[in-house]
Amino acid sequence: MPELPEVEVVRRGVAAHVVGRTVSEVEVLHPRSVRRHVPGPDDFATRLAGRCLTAARRRGKYMWLELGGGPEEVDAGEAVLAHLGMSGQLLVQPDEAPDETHLRVRFRFDDGGPQLRFVDQRTFGGLSLTELVSVDGVAVPEPVAHIAPDPLEPVFDLEAAVARMRKRRTGVKRALLDQTLVSGIGNIYADEALWRAKLHWARPTANLTRPQARTLLVAAVEVMQAALTAGGTSFDDLYVNVNGESGYFDRSLAVYGQAGLPCPRCGTPVRRDAFMNRSSYSCPRCQPTPRNPHY
Repeated sequence: MPELPEVEVVRRGVAAHVVGRTVSEVEVLHPRSVRRHVPGPDDFATRLAGRCLTAARRRGKYMWLELGGGPEEVDAGEAVLAHLGMSGQLLVQPDEAPDETHLRVRFRFDDGGPQLRFVDQRTFGGLSLTELVSVDGVAVPEPVAHIAPDPLEPVFDLEAAVARMRKRRTGVKRALLDQTLVSGIGNIYADEALWRAKLHWARPTANLTRPQARTLLVAAVEVMQAALTAGGTSFDDLYVNVNGESGYFDRSLAVYGQAGLPCPRCGTPVRRDAFMNRSSYSCPRCQPTPRNPHY
């Protein structure tokens, strides 16, 4: 599933090509892609016609398009919430471009310019129209209100996140993946951050010193910023930007997906462990198993 850097790459593309334009028509080609919009596909399409997309924003792995009543009227009360799921893509395509095989939702605009298309092979992602609510002074979609700020947001409080992490009674990787603690970090960047901080993924959070927790969260910020610069991590052609281009941070991964290959820091073969029906990758030498691991 795409993590913060991949979603931010898409958000920036949508902001550059779509924000400020007015929707003339929405075509829902697969109802499952708007299943979270309870009133149904027809209501989704009808309520978006004539609305201006005023901003593209993101928190963690979620992004949304704020809506206004028209080009001159801004009303931040509603937004189109997008969750990409396993294979969702938001593509900006010329009007004459052929439909993608898995095209699910199409946005046309009154300027006759490029369309915005939601393409989703597995239909695990989706779009919905939702109200915005204020959380600590930030307007976010109501379904996202429960998740914490992500490390790249201006409102992210590093010291508060450090304190919350150290109060948890769990393994440090589980804490990193807890979206109510810090949002946007998934399996890939958790493993990379832990490697940079020289911490084993099963280290109990209660045993972390404040400097260790701070180092870990700073490492998460650094690795996600590096991934963002590289356009994200793309293991297949499902993770692309709005122009259909893949990121290349997978070439810079230190441990994730590198089982058996030498650790870039010490040369010890990277180890793969089972973790929550997924995998954790670490260096046995740089990240030794703690005495009392929390699996």
